[in-house]
Amino acid sequence: MKTPYFTVKDIIQITGITKRALHYYDKTDLLKPSKVEDNGYRYYDQEALGNLQMILLFKEMNFPLKDIAAMMQLSKEKQKDILREHRSTLVQRKQKLETIIGQLDEYVDGTDISHLNLFDDSSILSIRGQYESEAKFVYGDTEKYQEFEANVNQLSAEEQEQAYQQFSVNMEQVFRELVKHQDLSPVSDEVQALVGEWKSCLEQFMVCDTEILRCIAEAYTTDRRYAGYFDQFGDEGFLRFLHQAIMVYVEGG
Repeated sequence: MKTPYFTVKDIIQITGITKRALHYYDKTDLLKPSKVEDNGYRYYDQEALGNLQMILLFKEMNFPLKDIAAMMQLSKEKQKDILREHRSTLVQRKQKLETIIGQLDEYVDGTDISHLNLFDDSSILSIRGQYESEAKFVYGDTEKYQEFEANVNQLSAEEQEQAYQQFSVNMEQVFRELVKHQDLSPVSDEVQALVGEWKSCLEQFMVCDTEILRCIAEAYTTDRRYAGYFDQFGDEGFLRFLHQAIMVYVEGG
């Protein structure tokens, strides 16, 4: 019959825990050896092994070691009460992870980051909300932005959402038409007419002067966040073509 005490090596073989972790638990008083020989060898009895298995269970459930230490002082019933409450937290986390995975799949499949709903249940602003905050920070003191903001504020939240969705659809239709005309010169009547439609989409919210249009065209080519959006329409050549077409329009050429 084997001894009722387990060596560190035995504990490692039984549980899969590392020697470093076991020594750390000893150092922090989370799990002390049942006895320590004069030569410094640590030994654990069956009760200590059972406690270690509970510690590993709590750790697998994402409890911090500080909380685990407190839980180990409680009765089994009180531990189960905490676990029941913790289960609700894990279910919420599972739902959040499923949302993240779904959004990840959409992004990988080509959905633009501005259309993702990743931060809906978060204190972090949505990507579109971040874009809006950035625009206000950069252009907030301009007359054109204040005009845009006043127009948007006249709409209800539902109307704003519908307007943004329609704006997105209209923009994508214009860009897809421009892709079909990419073999033409940016100065051609067909291309310039489509740029005019693009401007009309923008003017749903604001009057676009040449300065605003030039800034948007430059942002398309210099802000890397737009690269992922325009990838759905074509290669890098399309973005250069679009920029040229907008600049021709702006310069009246």
